[in-house]
Amino acid sequence: MSKLFNLNIISPEKIIYSGEISSLVVPAQLGYLGVLADHAPLIVNLTPGKISFKDVSRKLNVIDSKSNGILEVLKNNANILLDSTDEPVYNLEIRQN
Repeated sequence: MSKLFNLNIISPEKIIYSGEISSLVVPAQLGYLGVLADHAPLIVNLTPGKISFKDVSRKLNVIDSKSNGILEVLKNNANILLDSTDEPVYNLEIRQN
């Protein structure tokens, strides 16, 4: 199993997600950026787009963000601060071959 790290996705209105994940993909200014456990420290501006991550049950969660934001990665903690969001989280089950 992949090593896990913590993810918090927060907007001014609510906490969208808080929990352990195994991978994260976010829309950064120069394209999509992937994050795994033990990633180097990072702060990056986010653009509108799909934020996707695999949770501990191996489900792919996708958030369609319509706002800008910031991603901070430090010591196996990833924090995403979004300007706003009204989009739900979609869970898509991943099947292993």
